[in-house]
Amino acid sequence: MRREGGFFTDLDWLVVFIYFILVALGWFNIFASVYDPVANQSILDMTLNSGRQLIFIGVALVPILVILLLDFRIYESFAPLFYGLMILLLAGVLIFGKEVNGAKAWFEVGAFRFQPAEFTKMATALILARFVSGTGVKLTDLSSQLKALLIIGLPIGLIMLQPDFGSVIIFSSLIIPMYREGFPSIYLILALIVSVLFVLTLLVPQNYILIGIGAVTVIAATMQLKKPKRIIPIALIAIGVTGFVLATDFLLNEVVAEYQRKRVEAIFRPELVDPMNEGWNLEQSKIAIGSGGFTGKGFLEGTQTKFGYVPEQSTDFIFSTLAEEHGWLGSAVVIILFITLVMRLVFIAERQKSKFARFYGYSVAAIIFFHFTINIAMTIGLFPVVGIPLPFFSYGGSSLWSFTIMLFVLLKIDMHRAQVLSRH
Repeated sequence: MRREGGFFTDLDWLVVFIYFILVALGWFNIFASVYDPVANQSILDMTLNSGRQLIFIGVALVPILVILLLDFRIYESFAPLFYGLMILLLAGVLIFGKEVNGAKAWFEVGAFRFQPAEFTKMATALILARFVSGTGVKLTDLSSQLKALLIIGLPIGLIMLQPDFGSVIIFSSLIIPMYREGFPSIYLILALIVSVLFVLTLLVPQNYILIGIGAVTVIAATMQLKKPKRIIPIALIAIGVTGFVLATDFLLNEVVAEYQRKRVEAIFRPELVDPMNEGWNLEQSKIAIGSGGFTGKGFLEGTQTKFGYVPEQSTDFIFSTLAEEHGWLGSAVVIILFITLVMRLVFIAERQKSKFARFYGYSVAAIIFFHFTINIAMTIGLFPVVGIPLPFFSYGGSSLWSFTIMLFVLLKIDMHRAQVLSRH
């Protein structure tokens, strides 16, 4: 039953509950990933990632309170300002940023690091929601489609220069909410075709692919001899596909950094990767996850974890800690929590009365869905290692704060959905 007059009236407590459960589980698993049994360390030790993460968690409570106190309308009103600021920061990090793991994506001041790309996801979601909900904007029109893609493409272009391909993939998730508002499905079909071609280019020798394209083109053209006008489009499609295959091969071998190419090959061409070097992270992660069995080895009892076999285990590979120490059962619980969260966010999005709120809700759901599925997929060898954190779980202030702010802005807007109805 709805309580009248309370400050937290209509706050979605299920989402709040799942948020704090995931943050707490992440904190304990971060401690497990850095725990040294010889030193008998405490989870509150500020020299450890777990101690620092507790500070990040405490600081995250501040924006939560501020968001809930501020007028919900400011997020739509100030979306252009927030987006513009993030674009400036993305440009600035290319000049003044610190390079970490091959990407110049961080500002560093003393011991504090700040990654603009994390907060730009929310800024882009807000400005895109404002644009889509604007008067006269229809995503069935080409001009509106191009403007929406430009809004997403600008931060993607700057992030590509860092380069941070993981964040680029996450930004592409913002296209999904556009389908809810009428974006043509042909773009999704084209994206699937491109993805299939990309994988084929990695799995099959280039000469075989080109021979196959040629054979299919000849067969298709022969079947259309009675309608010669159709042969030209067939030839153009064949040229385009051939160009894509050649461009993909050139990109992987001449443009992408060697360590990034090796990460892709570790998934699609494992025989070309040295398991003691480029394939080490993934191999050790899979060993840790597999050794957990059904119920796991127990908290702080993971051997792969305790002896530091898995690099970046408190950040990108935090799921391997969870799986080793809590097994299939613990992993399933966390996955169910994430799925429940995403489904609840979709429900929240659908009950909004304004297009702005609905679009933003779907954007938050899409971003979190992409993050948790890709992170888990890359730890078990189903996706290349691209440095995507597990939301609310992985160590890091920028990641935790950006997800927290993004989520609670949606909850704040949702609290006032009846007032949104009166404005539209």
